[in-house]
Amino acid sequence: MLTVRNLRVRYGRSVAALHGLDLDVPDDGVLAVLGSNGAGKSTLLRTLSGTLRMHRGEVVEGEVRYGDRRIDRLDPAAIVGLGIVGVPEGRQIFARMSVDENLRAGGIGARSAAERAEAKQRVHELFPVLAERAGQRAGLLSGGEQQMLAIGRALMSSPRLLLLDEPSLGLAPKIVERIAATIREIHAQGTAVVLVEQNAVMALAVADTAVVLEVGSVALAGSAAELAGSEEVQRLYLGGHAESDADAEREAQQAREQRAGMRGLSRWSG
Repeated sequence: MLTVRNLRVRYGRSVAALHGLDLDVPDDGVLAVLGSNGAGKSTLLRTLSGTLRMHRGEVVEGEVRYGDRRIDRLDPAAIVGLGIVGVPEGRQIFARMSVDENLRAGGIGARSAAERAEAKQRVHELFPVLAERAGQRAGLLSGGEQQMLAIGRALMSSPRLLLLDEPSLGLAPKIVERIAATIREIHAQGTAVVLVEQNAVMALAVADTAVVLEVGSVALAGSAAELAGSEEVQRLYLGGHAESDADAEREAQQAREQRAGMRGLSRWSG
Protein backbone atom coordinates (compact mmCIF):
# COMPACT_ATOMS: atom_id res chain seq x y z
CA MET A 1 0.00 0.00 0.00
CA LEU A 2 2.66 2.49 0.99
CA THR A 3 6.45 2.51 0.62
CA VAL A 4 9.10 4.79 2.10
CA ARG A 5 12.51 4.80 0.47
CA ASN A 6 15.74 6.47 1.63
CA LEU A 7 13.76 9.11 3.49
CA ARG A 8 15.73 11.96 5.05
CA VAL A 9 13.85 14.64 6.96
CA ARG A 10 15.14 17.66 8.81
CA TYR A 11 13.77 20.59 10.78
CA GLY A 12 15.26 23.95 9.96
CA ARG A 13 18.73 23.81 8.49
CA SER A 14 20.44 21.47 10.88
CA VAL A 15 18.13 19.23 12.94
CA ALA A 16 18.06 15.85 11.19
CA ALA A 17 15.12 13.68 12.26
CA LEU A 18 15.09 10.76 9.78
CA HIS A 19 18.17 9.28 8.11
CA GLY A 20 17.74 7.17 4.96
CA LEU A 21 14.67 5.42 6.33
CA ASP A 22 13.10 2.52 4.39
CA LEU A 23 9.66 1.21 5.31
CA ASP A 24 6.81 -0.82 3.81
CA VAL A 25 3.19 -0.65 4.94
CA PRO A 26 1.25 -3.76 3.84
CA ASP A 27 -2.14 -3.55 2.17
CA ASP A 28 -3.83 -5.41 4.99
CA GLY A 29 -2.48 -5.28 8.51
CA VAL A 30 -1.38 -3.25 11.50
CA LEU A 31 2.19 -1.95 11.49
CA ALA A 32 3.52 -0.88 14.91
CA VAL A 33 6.28 1.73 15.02
CA LEU A 34 8.22 1.65 18.29
CA GLY A 35 11.06 3.76 19.61
CA SER A 36 12.08 6.08 22.40
CA ASN A 37 11.41 9.82 22.46
CA GLY A 38 13.28 11.51 19.64
CA ALA A 39 13.57 8.37 17.53
CA GLY A 40 11.57 9.93 14.68
CA LYS A 41 8.18 8.27 15.13
CA SER A 42 6.04 11.40 15.00
CA THR A 43 8.18 12.83 12.20
CA LEU A 44 7.41 9.72 10.17
CA LEU A 45 3.66 10.17 10.66
CA ARG A 46 3.88 13.87 9.82
CA THR A 47 5.59 12.95 6.56
CA LEU A 48 3.01 10.31 5.70
CA SER A 49 0.09 12.64 6.48
CA GLY A 50 1.49 15.70 4.68
CA THR A 51 1.65 17.81 7.85
CA LEU A 52 5.46 17.93 8.08
CA ARG A 53 5.69 21.45 6.67
CA MET A 54 3.32 22.71 9.38
CA HIS A 55 6.04 21.75 11.86
CA ARG A 56 8.77 23.46 9.77
CA GLY A 57 10.12 20.16 8.56
CA GLU A 58 11.11 19.16 5.05
CA VAL A 59 11.99 16.05 3.05
CA VAL A 60 15.53 16.54 1.81
CA GLU A 61 15.98 13.16 0.16
CA GLY A 62 13.99 10.03 -0.70
CA GLU A 63 10.28 9.62 -1.31
CA VAL A 64 6.98 8.21 -0.06
CA ARG A 65 4.71 6.38 -2.50
CA TYR A 66 1.11 5.34 -2.03
CA GLY A 67 0.54 2.69 -4.65
CA ASP A 68 2.17 4.13 -7.75
CA ARG A 69 1.82 7.79 -6.69
CA ARG A 70 4.40 9.89 -4.90
CA ILE A 71 2.77 11.67 -1.95
CA ASP A 72 5.54 13.32 0.11
CA ARG A 73 5.00 16.58 -1.81
CA LEU A 74 1.21 16.64 -1.48
CA ASP A 75 -0.71 18.78 1.00
CA PRO A 76 -2.73 17.16 3.83
CA ALA A 77 -6.10 17.58 2.09
CA ALA A 78 -4.88 15.78 -1.01
CA ILE A 79 -3.51 12.93 1.10
CA VAL A 80 -6.81 12.60 2.96
CA GLY A 81 -8.51 12.50 -0.43
CA LEU A 82 -6.38 9.48 -1.31
CA GLY A 83 -7.60 7.64 1.77
CA ILE A 84 -4.79 8.28 4.27
CA VAL A 85 -6.06 9.86 7.49
CA GLY A 86 -4.13 10.65 10.67
CA VAL A 87 -5.09 10.93 14.33
CA PRO A 88 -2.45 13.18 15.92
CA GLU A 89 -1.07 12.79 19.41
CA GLY A 90 -2.93 14.58 22.16
CA ARG A 91 -6.59 14.01 21.25
CA GLN A 92 -6.89 17.19 19.19
CA ILE A 93 -10.66 17.40 18.97
CA PHE A 94 -12.80 20.52 18.52
CA ALA A 95 -13.56 21.05 22.21
CA ARG A 96 -16.26 23.73 21.79
CA MET A 97 -18.16 21.73 19.20
CA SER A 98 -20.51 18.87 20.02
CA VAL A 99 -19.57 15.24 19.57
CA ASP A 100 -21.82 15.02 16.52
CA GLU A 101 -20.37 18.20 15.02
CA ASN A 102 -16.87 16.76 15.38
CA LEU A 103 -17.97 13.66 13.49
CA ARG A 104 -19.64 15.75 10.79
CA ALA A 105 -16.40 17.70 10.38
CA GLY A 106 -14.55 14.43 9.83
CA GLY A 107 -16.98 13.42 7.11
CA ILE A 108 -16.98 16.69 5.21
CA GLY A 109 -15.15 15.12 2.28
CA ALA A 110 -17.59 12.24 1.88
CA ARG A 111 -18.95 11.78 -1.61
CA SER A 112 -22.58 11.54 -0.54
CA ALA A 113 -24.94 11.80 2.42
CA ALA A 114 -25.36 8.03 2.29
CA GLU A 115 -21.62 7.55 2.63
CA ARG A 116 -21.54 9.89 5.65
CA ALA A 117 -24.44 8.06 7.26
CA GLU A 118 -22.75 4.70 6.75
CA ALA A 119 -19.50 5.99 8.23
CA LYS A 120 -21.28 7.44 11.26
CA GLN A 121 -23.08 4.16 11.86
CA ARG A 122 -19.71 2.39 11.81
CA VAL A 123 -18.30 4.88 14.33
CA HIS A 124 -21.30 4.50 16.62
CA GLU A 125 -20.97 0.72 16.51
CA LEU A 126 -17.31 0.98 17.48
CA PHE A 127 -17.95 3.65 20.13
CA PRO A 128 -21.56 3.56 21.41
CA VAL A 129 -20.77 6.32 23.92
CA LEU A 130 -20.40 8.78 21.02
CA ALA A 131 -23.98 8.10 19.98
CA GLU A 132 -25.18 8.49 23.58
CA ARG A 133 -23.42 11.85 23.92
CA ALA A 134 -23.92 13.19 20.42
CA GLY A 135 -25.13 16.60 21.62
CA GLN A 136 -22.54 17.05 24.38
CA ARG A 137 -19.64 19.46 24.00
CA ALA A 138 -16.57 17.42 23.12
CA GLY A 139 -14.40 19.23 25.67
CA LEU A 140 -16.52 17.79 28.47
CA LEU A 141 -15.78 14.17 27.55
CA SER A 142 -13.29 12.13 29.55
CA GLY A 143 -9.81 11.60 28.17
CA GLY A 144 -10.69 8.14 26.92
CA GLU A 145 -13.88 9.35 25.28
CA GLN A 146 -12.01 12.18 23.59
CA GLN A 147 -9.58 9.65 22.13
CA MET A 148 -12.52 7.61 20.86
CA LEU A 149 -13.93 10.76 19.27
CA ALA A 150 -10.59 11.59 17.63
CA ILE A 151 -10.43 8.12 16.09
CA GLY A 152 -14.11 8.21 15.17
CA ARG A 153 -13.71 11.58 13.44
CA ALA A 154 -10.89 10.13 11.34
CA LEU A 155 -13.01 7.12 10.41
CA MET A 156 -15.75 9.39 9.09
CA SER A 157 -13.75 9.78 5.87
CA SER A 158 -13.68 5.97 5.40
CA PRO A 159 -9.87 5.79 5.16
CA ARG A 160 -7.93 2.94 3.58
CA LEU A 161 -4.95 3.71 5.84
CA LEU A 162 -5.28 5.08 9.38
CA LEU A 163 -2.27 6.73 11.07
CA LEU A 164 -2.44 6.67 14.87
CA ASP A 165 0.03 8.67 16.96
CA GLU A 166 0.21 7.53 20.60
CA PRO A 167 -3.51 6.69 21.03
CA SER A 168 -2.93 5.22 24.52
CA LEU A 169 -1.05 8.23 25.90
CA GLY A 170 -2.29 9.24 29.35
CA LEU A 171 -5.15 6.76 29.45
CA ALA A 172 -6.07 4.29 32.20
CA PRO A 173 -5.21 0.61 31.54
CA LYS A 174 -8.84 -0.42 30.97
CA ILE A 175 -9.30 2.35 28.41
CA VAL A 176 -6.06 1.32 26.70
CA GLU A 177 -7.48 -2.20 26.39
CA ARG A 178 -10.61 -0.73 24.80
CA ILE A 179 -8.58 1.30 22.33
CA ALA A 180 -6.51 -1.79 21.47
CA ALA A 181 -9.66 -3.83 20.82
CA THR A 182 -10.98 -1.05 18.60
CA ILE A 183 -7.78 -1.00 16.54
CA ARG A 184 -8.18 -4.75 15.97
CA GLU A 185 -11.78 -4.22 14.87
CA ILE A 186 -10.85 -1.35 12.53
CA HIS A 187 -8.28 -3.62 10.92
CA ALA A 188 -10.76 -6.50 10.71
CA GLN A 189 -13.13 -4.20 8.82
CA GLY A 190 -10.52 -3.64 6.11
CA THR A 191 -8.56 -0.55 7.14
CA ALA A 192 -4.77 -0.79 7.35
CA VAL A 193 -3.21 0.90 10.38
CA VAL A 194 0.16 2.44 11.19
CA LEU A 195 0.35 2.60 14.98
CA VAL A 196 3.01 4.75 16.63
CA GLU A 197 3.19 3.87 20.31
CA GLN A 198 5.37 4.19 23.39
CA ASN A 199 3.24 1.43 24.96
CA ALA A 200 5.07 -1.43 23.28
CA VAL A 201 3.05 -4.09 25.08
CA MET A 202 -0.20 -2.80 23.60
CA ALA A 203 1.30 -2.08 20.18
CA LEU A 204 2.84 -5.54 19.72
CA ALA A 205 -0.36 -7.19 20.95
CA VAL A 206 -2.46 -5.63 18.17
CA ALA A 207 0.11 -5.43 15.35
CA ASP A 208 0.95 -7.93 12.63
CA THR A 209 4.36 -6.43 11.85
CA ALA A 210 6.54 -3.95 13.69
CA VAL A 211 9.63 -1.79 13.35
CA VAL A 212 11.85 -0.16 15.94
CA LEU A 213 13.22 3.29 15.13
CA GLU A 214 16.49 4.40 16.63
CA VAL A 215 17.83 7.90 16.01
CA GLY A 216 15.80 8.30 12.83
CA SER A 217 16.52 4.93 11.21
CA VAL A 218 14.93 1.48 11.26
CA ALA A 219 16.96 -0.59 13.73
CA LEU A 220 14.80 -3.73 13.84
CA ALA A 221 11.91 -5.04 11.76
CA GLY A 222 9.89 -8.23 11.64
CA SER A 223 6.63 -9.76 12.71
CA ALA A 224 5.15 -8.44 15.94
CA ALA A 225 5.63 -11.86 17.51
CA GLU A 226 9.33 -11.90 16.56
CA LEU A 227 9.97 -8.50 18.06
CA ALA A 228 7.96 -9.29 21.19
CA GLY A 229 10.23 -12.30 21.70
CA SER A 230 13.44 -10.36 21.08
CA GLU A 231 15.67 -9.97 24.14
CA GLU A 232 16.61 -6.48 22.98
CA VAL A 233 13.01 -5.32 22.59
CA GLN A 234 12.02 -6.90 25.89
CA ARG A 235 14.80 -5.10 27.72
CA LEU A 236 14.35 -1.68 26.11
CA TYR A 237 10.58 -1.52 25.60
CA LEU A 238 8.78 -4.28 27.50
CA GLY A 239 10.68 -4.12 30.79
CA GLY A 240 11.27 -1.39 33.36
CA HIS A 241 12.46 2.11 32.59
CA ALA A 242 16.08 3.11 33.02
CA GLU A 243 16.69 5.00 36.26
CA SER A 244 18.75 7.72 34.60
CA ASP A 245 19.83 9.07 31.25
CA ALA A 246 23.19 7.38 31.77
CA ASP A 247 21.48 4.03 32.29
CA ALA A 248 19.41 4.58 29.16
CA GLU A 249 22.47 5.37 27.08
CA ARG A 250 24.32 2.35 28.46
CA GLU A 251 21.39 0.08 27.59
CA ALA A 252 21.18 1.57 24.10
CA GLN A 253 24.90 0.96 23.54
CA GLN A 254 24.57 -2.63 24.72
CA ALA A 255 21.64 -3.08 22.35
CA ARG A 256 23.63 -1.77 19.41
CA GLU A 257 26.49 -4.15 20.17
CA GLN A 258 24.20 -7.15 20.54
CA ARG A 259 22.28 -6.34 17.36
CA ALA A 260 25.40 -7.04 15.31
CA GLY A 261 25.01 -10.73 16.17
CA MET A 262 21.25 -11.02 15.85
CA ARG A 263 19.74 -13.08 13.04
CA GLY A 264 16.32 -13.12 11.39
CA LEU A 265 14.84 -9.97 12.94
CA SER A 266 16.15 -7.17 10.78
CA ARG A 267 14.90 -7.20 7.23
CA TRP A 268 16.15 -3.74 6.42
CA SER A 269 17.97 -0.93 8.18
CA GLY A 270 18.38 2.81 7.76
